[in-house]
Amino acid sequence: MPPTSNPTLRQRRLGAELRKLRERSGLTATGAAELLGVNQARVSMVETGRTPVSADRVRAMASAYDCSDERLIDALASMTGRRTRGWWESYREHVPPALVDLAELEHHATALRVALVIHIPALLQTTDHARALFQAVVPPMRQYEIEHRLTHRIKRQGVLHREDPPPYKAIIHETALRMGFGGPAVTRGQLKHLLDMSELPHVAVRVIPFGTDHFPTTGQSFDYVEGPVPQLDTVQLDTHHGACEFLDAEAQLSKYRAVLDRMEACALDPAESRDFIHHRLQNL
Repeated sequence: MPPTSNPTLRQRRLGAELRKLRERSGLTATGAAELLGVNQARVSMVETGRTPVSADRVRAMASAYDCSDERLIDALASMTGRRTRGWWESYREHVPPALVDLAELEHHATALRVALVIHIPALLQTTDHARALFQAVVPPMRQYEIEHRLTHRIKRQGVLHREDPPPYKAIIHETALRMGFGGPAVTRGQLKHLLDMSELPHVAVRVIPFGTDHFPTTGQSFDYVEGPVPQLDTVQLDTHHGACEFLDAEAQLSKYRAVLDRMEACALDPAESRDFIHHRLQNL
């Protein structure tokens, strides 16, 4: 298979996990190449995601690296092959590459957990609310850029409306319910939509009200995307310069799982959260 000049996040992640397996086995890239009967350049290109790799090759690499975790091996094998030609690929020249990768990541997720303090989660935003956010970006975006970002965000939301949607848990601080982006009419529409989405069986919205003790975060928004096995989970952080940062080191995943668990522990339960949002809506 010819090399890929711009591997997706999923392809890069597969390569990174294969590199982790090799390093845990104590093998160098040269030693691995000798065991696999390929040259070192081939191993390096697989590990950077630049060369597609077959499921059989992944299993051979796992065997050479003395990996006996069958669930992990099966999950890695399922990530092989060429880039998935999902809807997000049509946006590769119109939105930042990380947003394209995020859409692909969400598409393959087995579960999604998000935590936000200032904003409503992207997958739960109305079109008007999202447009108001994009119009407030600094420096300002051109109108066509706003429209590309907007349609990309709305299409991302399709993951919650397909036949097999992943479980989705959103923790939202009361601050986000009071920000008022776009004005009162847009805010009312957004809160109503949030209530409607929270009624879906696979969607759980939980609110952390003002006055909660021991708030276990610095206030940074993040998504926790679960893979088929815990080793393939990913944390996505929003940055102040508008890009996405992806984390997948074991210690990082453990930290953000713990933060989410602590945030859930101090949040209202889903029914109480719906009542809270409804009260906020009535008092606008």
